[in-house]
Amino acid sequence: MQLKDQAAIVTGGASGLGAATARRLAKEGAKVAICDVNAKLAETVAKEIGGVAVTCDVADSASAEAAIAAAAKAHGPARVLINCAGIGVAKRVIGREGPMALADFDRVIRINLIGSFNMIRLAAADMTKLEPLTTGERGVMISTASIAAYDGQIGQAAYSASKGGIVGMTLPIAREFAQFGIRVLAIAPGLFLTPLLAALPQEAQDSLAAAVPFPHRLGDPSEFASLVMQMIDNAYLNGEVVRLDASLRMAPK
Repeated sequence: MQLKDQAAIVTGGASGLGAATARRLAKEGAKVAICDVNAKLAETVAKEIGGVAVTCDVADSASAEAAIAAAAKAHGPARVLINCAGIGVAKRVIGREGPMALADFDRVIRINLIGSFNMIRLAAADMTKLEPLTTGERGVMISTASIAAYDGQIGQAAYSASKGGIVGMTLPIAREFAQFGIRVLAIAPGLFLTPLLAALPQEAQDSLAAAVPFPHRLGDPSEFASLVMQMIDNAYLNGEVVRLDASLRMAPK
């Protein structure tokens, strides 16, 4: 799909993988709506790339509906949806203070998994009504899973479950949306230099990077954005989850 003048939505687009993707989409000529709970950061990135910022809680139905409507009002219905919004919580199922609070598990599932599904269902409702492009496509949807979906570590039960859910729903949704010419994909990134990891001491960053087989470093968000572009461009890629992890397989802890 050629991106010039096409409308795109990036959730979690105010920082990290989402911001890098929003910048790359805009560079390729797309009209980008940045949906994020951090309105101030979203405005900053939107101003930088000539896009529009939309405050959005992806796990809330009304908030997501309003965000989709606002993005469509600014740029028209989106042909591209990139789900990058998410959180990570490291907690053991049974910790020093007893069982993990159910609310903590619920929050991760709601934001990471239900939030991704929520945006997919709402964006698809508009996308299915678009005229197909010359390739027969109406759109592309890409969600962010994680290698934790496959190699979850101790303390990642909630996070791994949420990302495993994204992996699990990618193929059935791709099969359902095939009739509309909408491709559905996911990326499972490894260790990337996002704001969360960048806040760690350099020694800790170096230790994490040393575990990566090759190249021996943390991933750069621009490399995630590059894979997003390749997925959008390759019309035969559909229903797939691609690991982007420099062959890293995480240890139990």
